[in-house]
Amino acid sequence: MDPYEPLPEPEGALKKWAYSIADRALAARGQQIVRDPPWIWKNREEGRGWPANAETMVGLKRLDNIQFCVTDVIRQKVPGDLIECGAWRGGACIFMRAVLAAYGVKDRTVWVSDSFEGLPPPKEDKYPEAHIWQGGEMAVSLEEVQNNFKKYGLLDDQVKFLKGFFIDTLPKAPIERLAVLRVDGDLYESVKQTLDYMYPKVSPGGYILLDDYGEHLPPARKAVDDYRKAHGITEPITRVDWSGAFWQKAK
Repeated sequence: MDPYEPLPEPEGALKKWAYSIADRALAARGQQIVRDPPWIWKNREEGRGWPANAETMVGLKRLDNIQFCVTDVIRQKVPGDLIECGAWRGGACIFMRAVLAAYGVKDRTVWVSDSFEGLPPPKEDKYPEAHIWQGGEMAVSLEEVQNNFKKYGLLDDQVKFLKGFFIDTLPKAPIERLAVLRVDGDLYESVKQTLDYMYPKVSPGGYILLDDYGEHLPPARKAVDDYRKAHGITEPITRVDWSGAFWQKAK
């Protein structure tokens, strides 16, 4: 649940009078006047915490980064679709679709890739990393994500869903080229699979957005570093906030 705290009584006689009337009326119904605590705004800016109702938890800085990258590939005419691998409630993908709509872009698809059944159990026998997940966490159904798109009038034929674990869906995904690849798999193997199958499809000048490149998820960060090293990728990674980062594929 999102945290709230009682709203302090305001200064000034008129404001106090109005506050007291509202306070008594709400108290009679078992309710009270509340506000977001001041610290929560910084958390929302940086995508810290788990919101009770929002469609995304990535925070304002990472949303700004998504807007920048999608807008840039449109302006620079970098060919390809947009994909997020690990969509949760779909908020980042909804935002991508909204940017396309704002620019009147009709020839790009937003791909929403997720099991819609939560994270897979970590294969620590194959990938000996210290994961914090046990599997099944972050489960949001396909129907709920589709309904979230509908709320904004953005569920149309430019949105396509890849339902299933990455190892099963990404190798056969009917995607020719990508302009934006957003990686949000949390687990070492999920991040690795995303890069293995999707990075080769990113067009030169396209962007790779990393949701979990902070110190809080070492396996996800290590998967990125291992992939870049194995494939000789030297383009600099730019930090967005405490967790997010991105790089642009060399032209």
